[in-house]
Formats: sequence, structure tokens, C-alpha cells
Amino acid sequence: MDSSRSPVVLVWELTQACELACDHCRADAQPERHPDELTTREGKRLLDDVRDFGEGQLVVLSGGDPLKRDDAIELVEYGDEIGLSVTMTPSGTASLTTDNVRRLADAGLKRMAVSIDGATAETHDDFRGESGSFDETLRAVDDARDAGLPVQVNTTVCAETVDELPEIAELVDELGAVLWSVFFLVPVGRGSFLEPITPERAERVMGWLHDTSEAYGFGVKTTEAPHYRRVGAETGRSSRRGGVTAGDGFAFVSHTGEVYPSGFLPLSAGNVREESVVNIYRGAELFENLRDKDALNGKCGACEYRAVCGGSRSRAYATTGDPLGSDPLCAYVPDGYDG
Repeated sequence: MDSSRSPVVLVWELTQACELACDHCRADAQPERHPDELTTREGKRLLDDVRDFGEGQLVVLSGGDPLKRDDAIELVEYGDEIGLSVTMTPSGTASLTTDNVRRLADAGLKRMAVSIDGATAETHDDFRGESGSFDETLRAVDDARDAGLPVQVNTTVCAETVDELPEIAELVDELGAVLWSVFFLVPVGRGSFLEPITPERAERVMGWLHDTSEAYGFGVKTTEAPHYRRVGAETGRSSRRGGVTAGDGFAFVSHTGEVYPSGFLPLSAGNVREESVVNIYRGAELFENLRDKDALNGKCGACEYRAVCGGSRSRAYATTGDPLGSDPLCAYVPDGYDG
């Protein structure tokens, strides 16, 4: 796939409204919906534009809690009808009812992603800021299985959660998830108040994740941690091919239509109310720069693995103000680098 022409993943943040107050929330979600959200009509026009990327384009409907919008299932159905591959990341709240899970499956949803950030109700609910979220999430997974809907589990890695990762992996396996997406904290939104793990700990976790991917039946991928590919290449457990990073294989449309390279890199390259998301993704200077690995600065720019990894552009921007700067989570030092 030519990532200069089409993203592997396009995320549309339907709303920032959510009943949860998660410690790591990028959106700093609030209970009420924003009055300037894209309307149903505008949303369908966005999905029509997204189809121009190519048949089967993957679209993730996220939030906040996307089910806070009463047209969420209608949008899933529309996306499916026009040939998109639509998935969703609902919140583990009362909105994720058995009926809604079934309706999502019937509407053509291809996968449902749930968040599990603790191996027990106590630790997960504390992190999510809502008592009962753990049980609601596990119940929703059972509902999805009954509806024939594949499930993905997302987990945040920070100092508060890292020690529970082995137990969470066991839970992911017990739940029959097809993919475990492990997100390494980017200090934005409420997540800026959390403590990240050290680069040295991150290296050990990524090596362990490669072991985990071989030990269990589910797939493993990282979010905002492309070093996972570098660790795999160093140990001969993955190829030297690149993957998805902010702006390069990934695009994010906010609830008000702003187009970002990632939800964790809030630099707007345009708005879908004024220009097609396809044109923005393919032609905006910000996106073009992020796809040029030779344009990277500092240690990332000097690294021989920059085409494989490239570092988290979101974390670089959050910590240095430069989306092309070095990713502070990476412990690797390129040969001869003395910066």
C-alpha cells in the first residue's frame, strides 16, 4: 500500500462526549456533546470522500464515546453500504448495551475495540474513573462474541499500568480477542499528568510483547511506539519494513472536522468542511513532511532504523514542540551519534 496516497487507518472522532474520566484521555472528554460537531449529513459526505482513497478503506469511529451520538449506528451502516471497512472504539459505559452491540453487528461493523487498562475491576475502574466500567466492558465482549463481531483490546502503557501487562495479556487471550493494541502513553490531554515508563523499560516491554505475540493466538501491535518494529528487526523477529505512524499511513478527523496526522498530534492541516480529506492527506505540507523520514531531526534523523521505525511523531511534538524531532521514549543510540 502506498501510504502517500491512502492511509492504512483513518480515524473519525465522532464526538468528545463521554461519561468516563479516564486518566489518560487525549480528548479530555466531557459529558456533553460539542455544538459544532460534524452533522449526520456532513459525516456522510466525509465518508463519501474517504471512499475515494480506495475500496475497503479502514475507518475507525472513535470518541469520546461514539455511541453518545444517536446517529452512530446509522453512520456505520452508511459506511458499510458504500464499501468502507468500518470499526468502532466504544466506551465501556451503559451506552454499550447488548442491543447496541447487536445493532452495530447488523449494521455491518467489522470489529469492535474495547479498552482494558487493568487486569481487575479495581485497577481498570480506577484508571477509567468509573465504577463498573470493567464489568460493562467484559459483558460487551461477550455480547460481541454472541453477535459474531470480532473484538480488539486496547491497553495503555504507563507507570501505573505496566506491571499488569502480563495479566492483561492472559485476559485478552481468555476473551478471544483477535488483536491486542498496546498504546504507549503520549503526554497530551489528561495523559499529561500520568507518569510514562522509562525508555529502558519500554525496550524490555517491547521485547516481551514480541514474545507474547508468539505465545498467544491473538495479534499484537503497538500504538505510538514504532520502536516495536526496530526491536523486532534487531532480534530477527520482524522484517525491516516500515509501518503506520502519524501522517504516514494514519489520519485523524476531529469531531469538528479538523484533519490531524494523529489524535495525539493536534496540528491541523485543514478542515473537511472546506476541503476533501483525500486532498488534505495527500497534499498538505505537514503530511508530506511527516512521510519523509529523511526530514527527521536529532537522533531519529540520524538513526539507521528511521525507515522502519521513525519514532512517535506525536510524542516528539508533545515533548519538544517539533513533530519531526526525536522521540524521547526511544533508548536506542545510532552508531556514531553524539547529539
